[in-house]
Amino acid sequence: MPAPAIETTNLTKRYGGRPVVQDFTFSVEPGQVYALVGPNGAGKTTVIRLVAGLAFPTSGTVRMLGTNPHEHPEIRRKLGAVVEAPAAFYPYLSGRANLRLHGRLAGGVPESRIGEVLQQMELGAAADRKVGIYSLGMRQRLGVAAALLTRPEILILDEPASGMDPLSLHLVHGVLRDAARGGTAVLLSTHHLDEVVAYCSHVGILEEGMLIDEVDLGERRARFRATVSDVHAARIALETQPWVREVAVRGRDVVFTLVDEAAILRVAATIVDAGVSLRELGSDIFDLRSYYRERVEAQRASRTAGDGSLRIGRDGSYVPHRTDEPDAVPVAAPRREGPA
Repeated sequence: MPAPAIETTNLTKRYGGRPVVQDFTFSVEPGQVYALVGPNGAGKTTVIRLVAGLAFPTSGTVRMLGTNPHEHPEIRRKLGAVVEAPAAFYPYLSGRANLRLHGRLAGGVPESRIGEVLQQMELGAAADRKVGIYSLGMRQRLGVAAALLTRPEILILDEPASGMDPLSLHLVHGVLRDAARGGTAVLLSTHHLDEVVAYCSHVGILEEGMLIDEVDLGERRARFRATVSDVHAARIALETQPWVREVAVRGRDVVFTLVDEAAILRVAATIVDAGVSLRELGSDIFDLRSYYRERVEAQRASRTAGDGSLRIGRDGSYVPHRTDEPDAVPVAAPRREGPA
């Protein structure tokens, strides 16, 4: 089995004795678009710099295509990265001339490839203008173009959409999605939570330098939701069907995934045959923004409680630590995707 494109184990970074990244373990496979999200100061940029080989860890390991980039920096030739926002360019040179310099530093890139990435990032008309007159969004797009120059196996981008207008944002997202379809592993940090759901495959939520949760968005997109009169009867009816992969109850809804999405045509009849009224049936739209807020607030509440634990109610949802909550039990804070 091939090694992950990016892999870290117990990655830790301290500055002046203060931990900025703590025991950070995750991986990104070829073809995935993995977004790091979290509040300002959560450690996203530090993780990006550590993984890209631009900062040395205090402890733990980083592997890029199975190789430690700090011990074997030559592996970084397979990496395209924009770690500083906006990307640094010579303002008195044109966009095309700046990319030529990037190409030479990378070992040589054909002129045709430079023209290709300029067109890809819709910078063809501005290619021969000085970068000093580019807008912030144009410089950001030029940075992505530079990262794509060598057709890298790994793309690492720190806030690539910063300062972009909606059309530029959509363009960059499409380019990253296309790169992933071609087998490139993409790691980025972002604050655009609503957009993340549309083009990323995985999300890692950071708080205080720790990875507190990971979400598989591909799995989330494959979920359906049924609003019914009796959630427990509907759950039993569905979980006995061979074409249903998993079922969960969330409030008044039954949330489920199917072995084959075509089986959605069988769901209504199965629920009604069980004597349950079906009020609504459709895709389960995942609200990443609300989920993110709940997870960060739960993590902060666990620290405030002082016992290092989260509390989980019977419905599987995270709740603050309270001594007057009869249906909550203390559990060790997990690093996994949360409830449906």
